[in-house]
Amino acid sequence: MLAFVLRRLVQGVLVMLTVGFIAFMLFQYVGDPVMQMAGPDSTPEQREQLRADLGLDRPFPVQFAAFCAQALRGEFGISLRQGRKVSTLIAERFPATLELAVAAALLALAIGIPMGVIAALRRGTVLSQVLMTVSLLGVSLPTFLIGILLILVFAVMLKVLPSFGRGEVVQLGAWSTGLLTLDGWKHLVLPAVTLSVFQLTLIMRLVRAEMLEVLRTDYIRFALARGLPDRVVYFGHALRNTLVPVITVVGLQLGALIAFSIITETVFQWPGMGLLFVQSVQFADIPVMAAYLCLIALVFVLINLVVDLLYFVVDPRLRLDVGAGGH
Repeated sequence: MLAFVLRRLVQGVLVMLTVGFIAFMLFQYVGDPVMQMAGPDSTPEQREQLRADLGLDRPFPVQFAAFCAQALRGEFGISLRQGRKVSTLIAERFPATLELAVAAALLALAIGIPMGVIAALRRGTVLSQVLMTVSLLGVSLPTFLIGILLILVFAVMLKVLPSFGRGEVVQLGAWSTGLLTLDGWKHLVLPAVTLSVFQLTLIMRLVRAEMLEVLRTDYIRFALARGLPDRVVYFGHALRNTLVPVITVVGLQLGALIAFSIITETVFQWPGMGLLFVQSVQFADIPVMAAYLCLIALVFVLINLVVDLLYFVVDPRLRLDVGAGGH
């Protein structure tokens, strides 16, 4: 088990070094930070002095090593657009994005898994056909269109939910949350539903397909032939084995929710990292773009590690393989 974790950590470090190199290259080939910070009216001497102060006159390997050292401390310089430390901007925006992503993931799991189980157990019925049709719509409709339709119905026509912003938030030290206020919950509903629709339908279709596969296995037929209650067979045995591939998808999709919540945050003007990234791209704010890229890569690395460890909890066969020296 320890060797397995160490291998995953080494792979994670290699991934982070690769992503860090890509982020570092943004500083080299996308725009000129010196010109953007100094302005067009600066003299050549002022620009050279600023370049030396930023360390941009040093050799390439030295600059990359310094970049990695700063990244390990969570420092990516000063935002060219806002003139503030990038680490401060990320710290301010990350709670909003994480709150939105976790809410969307929980919503997708709470609805997607039961719908997938029902669609598998009621295969061929009208209910199953309705659920599959709904899932097809959820997969096909683009996220921004879903968001706009929800705003039209619930914010414009019914006027029951707000259409933008995060609402009233509470500061818990350096962390901000809207989950402790009614206004914060109201603002969270529409963007969370919008972000969860695709994940929900994906989970539902995956659970249905895996459940149908498991129900055809011999041990399930044997359990039913022994007279075990349907509840025990379907939920105690079949669903447990179905969840192994679902964990992989859910884990990766949680990272995707954090990384690709850009569209949802833009539609609802949700003050998270996605909206910050869009604004940084429009302004060519390289420090913010580099920090966002590295942070998202770190999120995916950590989630992959957690998913691999969860395999050992859900599937006892993997624990036997490791105990026997397998991979």
